[in-house]
Amino acid sequence: RISSHSAGYFSAMIATLCVSLFLVLMLTAAWTDLAGFRIPNWIPGALIAIWPVAAWAMGMGWSEAGYALLTFVIVLALAVGLWMPGFIGGGDAKLIAAVALWFAWPGVLIFALWSVIAGGALAVLLLALRRIAPALPLQPEWVARSPLAEGAPAPYAVALAAGALIALPQTTLIAAFGP
Repeated sequence: RISSHSAGYFSAMIATLCVSLFLVLMLTAAWTDLAGFRIPNWIPGALIAIWPVAAWAMGMGWSEAGYALLTFVIVLALAVGLWMPGFIGGGDAKLIAAVALWFAWPGVLIFALWSVIAGGALAVLLLALRRIAPALPLQPEWVARSPLAEGAPAPYAVALAAGALIALPQTTLIAAFGP
């Protein structure tokens, strides 16, 4: 028989592990998008698969879980709507929806705000780096395959990861750990 103190410690440990995995997955998404303009399907899939364990470990109730799932469905529909005409990539759409599941309502708004701000900063940085790239001692073949190439897509998972990392302390995910 496990005491309530031991059970609380165990669930806090699991919650910490889940949030740590969330962070690692977000950084991995940023890296893979930056390195090859691709977010592998296993990353948003892993975020979705880990979420029920995190929800349990953080003591999320049924109604909170329901709102998180509803937020996921709505954000997925909006993201697919942005993907269809080509405004965002398919990997970005899946990653945004998976993150929305974790942040739920209204935390997803904080994530979205910070992601948009980070996306703007990323765009300005890429524009500046693309202007100076020809003057840098870089292999032209490497530049042609990188975000520094003229017309290359922006690796938006970088902005999504930054938005998630900045928003995390301001959401109920961290509040679950108590004072």
